[in-house]
Amino acid sequence: MKKSQYDIIIVGGGMVGSAIACALGGSRYSVAVLENQYPAPFSFEQPHDLRVSAISVASETLLRNIGAWEGIASRRLCPYQRMKVWESDADKAATEFNSADINEPYLGNIVENRIVQLALLERLSEFDNIDLLCPVKTQSIDYSPGSSIVTLDDGQELIGRLLIGADGGHSNVRQAVGIGVTKWDYAQHALIASVTTAYPQQDITWQQFTPTGPLAFLPLSGAHASLVWYNTPNDVKRLLALDDDAFSRALHDQFPSCLGKIDAILERGFFPLRRQHAHRYVDDGVALVGDAAHMIHPLAGQGVNIGFLDAAALSACLLDAQDHSDFYSMAWLARYEKERRHPNLLMMQSMDFFYRAFSNRVLPIKLLRNIGLGVAGRLPFAKEHVMRLAMGIEGRLPELSRRVG
Repeated sequence: MKKSQYDIIIVGGGMVGSAIACALGGSRYSVAVLENQYPAPFSFEQPHDLRVSAISVASETLLRNIGAWEGIASRRLCPYQRMKVWESDADKAATEFNSADINEPYLGNIVENRIVQLALLERLSEFDNIDLLCPVKTQSIDYSPGSSIVTLDDGQELIGRLLIGADGGHSNVRQAVGIGVTKWDYAQHALIASVTTAYPQQDITWQQFTPTGPLAFLPLSGAHASLVWYNTPNDVKRLLALDDDAFSRALHDQFPSCLGKIDAILERGFFPLRRQHAHRYVDDGVALVGDAAHMIHPLAGQGVNIGFLDAAALSACLLDAQDHSDFYSMAWLARYEKERRHPNLLMMQSMDFFYRAFSNRVLPIKLLRNIGLGVAGRLPFAKEHVMRLAMGIEGRLPELSRRVG
């Protein structure tokens, strides 16, 4: 079978991998994107998907700059203006962030993952220098700097000068190159449920901390919402085995009263939580992005957002190098790792700190947590700084994620 040659092969056409492809659209590179399943078509009559993400302003800026945001906004999303965090008494020890306090229309948007991926794949199909191969499965990867061979399950062989691993936490690219990881599993699973509530459209997302993990509410369009219940693996397994009525009662018993009445449970599922970091992001002829490079606790919903920052930073390096024959070398790729590794590690460590601090049942520590949340709610300058950092409108950002004006 004929071998196809490309400058860049992106293994994984999910949100992060397809964002890189869109950023390279129209460049001098020939790019192949390999994805094992095309997302199902969207219609407004469909129920909301189970997997959703909180898209930061920085991620929205990237998606706008690469021409994919219109495909998202034309489907559905839910902007949220407020975020509230508390542990015990929501009135006495709570912090509420409000976009109006920094003259912004919203803090971010809750979007179904499938909608983001659909918009990105549609956008990359508009570029002549991008080939989307979907559905395909990777059978083997023979890594060699500047001439790696990816063999697909149908026998087709692709030769790429640069491999980009955007293929998730169990990355075949990372394993083929021999890049190790440091990892451990958290003593929690995340149970997620798509529901409708008695309340109309909401503009707030909130988290209540409990000893077994946070309870979170993510608003979706209309009366729809996504609930996240962090709990022990055994309790998550038990809860998933309940019928809808019993599960609904369990939600009402455990979740705070501000949730309101649940009218219907549309879908539920779970995923385990892992902390994982690749020993390096790049080597000659290879770069790792998103979950292939790092996995963090989803406590603050930053997983996909730091993945999009990876995409913006790597794309900038490659666009700067497109007139050079050694674009795939460490001489160029090292800049990407230097720009992203430390911020990602800092985010991972921050999530670890919150995980440990809010899982501790020792009374003095619990009192300090409540005092801390109460004090934080009364420090406007600190709150405004935290909001800007979380939104991605302050701090060092890749150019494609940096809002102008």
